[in-house]
Amino acid sequence: MRANTWKEIEGIHCPYTNSSTDYPKIIGSFFNGAIHWFAFRHDHLRKDLILAFDLIKRELFEIPLPIVIDYEETNCDVWVFGEFLSIWAMDYDNDTVEIWVMKEYKVHSSWTKTLVLSIDGISTKLFSPTCSTKSGDIIGTEDGLRLVKYNDKGQLIEWHYYSGHLEPKWLFIQSLCFHSLVTMSKLKEMTQTRRRMRF
Repeated sequence: MRANTWKEIEGIHCPYTNSSTDYPKIIGSFFNGAIHWFAFRHDHLRKDLILAFDLIKRELFEIPLPIVIDYEETNCDVWVFGEFLSIWAMDYDNDTVEIWVMKEYKVHSSWTKTLVLSIDGISTKLFSPTCSTKSGDIIGTEDGLRLVKYNDKGQLIEWHYYSGHLEPKWLFIQSLCFHSLVTMSKLKEMTQTRRRMRF
């Protein structure tokens, strides 16, 4: 970044595609010196996996997914939960979102289901975890319309609209989280003020 130069890595065979063609997940999750994506291997192996790129070694590598999850590319993704690489996956049959963490990085047997969030109280049943706080709370988006917050026990705490659109399909958001001094309540107040100022 300091040199402001691009370097091409030659000779990499890349039999991978984005898992979701309808809603491409191009924003990766940075963890342990690598960027991670939910991907599909389209050669003879044909399977979903986590594809990672090591920024120091400049190498691609694969991380297998937990075998007990029924993966749907639009209802599952990679993220960082606390200190662990994690997977979230929706279970529409039970109106829940399962949170799995890899307790030992790159060790497949260390995948552990740590939390189950009930999405029964969410109107669209489309919740995507985005980040977690130091206290273990989980913040995510509900179909690109509002922010939703769960505590570390998996209980729904609060939610706030941040979009003026009423039709969920009009808005698809990929989120980038950063530390902020603005609380969700303050965000709601700022959003309402902005709406009142529109002409």
